[in-house]
Amino acid sequence: MKRGLQGKYVTVSTVGEEVKAYLPNQLPPSPPLAVDGALQAKLDQAMLELGCLGGVSDLLPDVGQFLYMYIRKEAVLSSMIEGTQSSLSDLLMFEADESPGVPLNDVQEVSNYVAAMNHGMKRLSEGFPLSLRLLREIHQTLLAKGRGNKQSPGEFRRSQNWIGGTRPGNAGFVPPTADAVPECMAQLEMFLHDHETVTPILVRTALAHVQFETIHPFLDGNGRLGRLLITLLLCDSGILRQPLLYVSYYFKLHRQYYYELLNEVRMDGDWEKWLDFFADAVIVSARQGIKVTRELHELVEADRRAINGLGRAASSVLQVHQAMLAHPIAGAQNLVRFTGLTPATANKALRQLETLGIVEEITRQKRNRLFRYRRYMDLLNAGMELPE
Repeated sequence: MKRGLQGKYVTVSTVGEEVKAYLPNQLPPSPPLAVDGALQAKLDQAMLELGCLGGVSDLLPDVGQFLYMYIRKEAVLSSMIEGTQSSLSDLLMFEADESPGVPLNDVQEVSNYVAAMNHGMKRLSEGFPLSLRLLREIHQTLLAKGRGNKQSPGEFRRSQNWIGGTRPGNAGFVPPTADAVPECMAQLEMFLHDHETVTPILVRTALAHVQFETIHPFLDGNGRLGRLLITLLLCDSGILRQPLLYVSYYFKLHRQYYYELLNEVRMDGDWEKWLDFFADAVIVSARQGIKVTRELHELVEADRRAINGLGRAASSVLQVHQAMLAHPIAGAQNLVRFTGLTPATANKALRQLETLGIVEEITRQKRNRLFRYRRYMDLLNAGMELPE
């Protein structure tokens, strides 16, 4: 449904020129959403897939180990949308105190994303509400180090920003004026917690994402935080028990259409068209998550059976294997620290894992060697090759 302009323009002088900044209407949309049979069926399917994703995680013997890697995969994918060149392997090498083959700022941004997600999930688990205060805390973590640390981490912007173009005058979109940001964000917070307006959680999440990206409340990091908000809302509502959904791949794959839809919502009020796209993103992403989780589980169980065939040596090899579930690229020194084994025992276990074809040595050197849990990393890297 096309409702017309979903806000108003306010003239503002910035960077030596006058431009029109866009001030969005409050949520929910008016007239109300027209969720017809086809759209409702797709939203129902998305909820069903989310339920299946949550259910498959219950089958895992140690969901924490898998979760560790899922968060890192989403961090890499989300950061790729912003133009970073860091890969999952780069991030793991960085965390293992090894120098990755990409600019440090790129991998630092991805590492910040992991820390931001962990901070948000921890606060929610402690009963802290998903609020503006929490969003500012997460943003502060997101920009704590690297390129964005001079862009007022944890603070709503006090100056005009813009999206696209070299200046506000030729920008693709100019968000609300800085003095309007606190009120816009306060209205968004009210919508998130308004239980009198019966908006299903998936729809609420979809609307909130668009509104956040439209307000663009921070000087930097809005795209990454807007994608984080999707996962945090679904976890906070109980739809997801763990942050296993990553929509960044789908958004990147359909990047141009994604931006066109955001603009259509603002200009024409076609929220239903956006909801259709968002439901597709959730369905595809949840199914990918289910598939990868099952494949990882099957791989780990098969590898454990192979290790158990080693006899008396199996105990120490299983300890190293378990450590590599959370750190699938690691050196012997770190594995000693993770497992408590002696260096000699850890190195012997690595040689046995190499013989079984479970790990491979990737540095080709005699000292400070790094090992990669080969098939585990291959499964995690599936779908990471994103077209430009």
